[in-house]
Amino acid sequence: MKGKGIYHWNDGRKYEGDIKDNKKEGKGIIYYDNGDRYEGDWKDNQKEGKGIYYWNDGDRYEGDFKDNQKEGKGIYYWNDGDRYEGDWKDDKREGKGIIYYNNGDREMGDYLDNNKIGIHAKLNIDGKVTKQKY
Repeated sequence: MKGKGIYHWNDGRKYEGDIKDNKKEGKGIIYYDNGDRYEGDWKDNQKEGKGIYYWNDGDRYEGDFKDNQKEGKGIYYWNDGDRYEGDWKDDKREGKGIIYYNNGDREMGDYLDNNKIGIHAKLNIDGKVTKQKY
């Protein structure tokens, strides 16, 4: 079976989008009972490819997904106006990334398992650069 569909689950989830062999495949949106939602690419019932995940608290992630996780390049927006742009692996910040703070400052460096590692350079809005080792 291939086509478009709307599916409802007993736990409150709802999916609207492409279906192939009774699996989410192609483009679609899933709505979760807690108010979260994902809009984007699906492969074999998994978030796979490009997509946007919206959390009910106002955070969102736009970028690459693989096996239902953030993987590749992406941007995470916090609801306070800060954002991280960079590399992701296994749903965590991993590799090179930049945090843009809502006050205009930005910080560049490497990440491993969602933690800052090595030397990070922070550029303040007034042009002052500071470095910190993690």
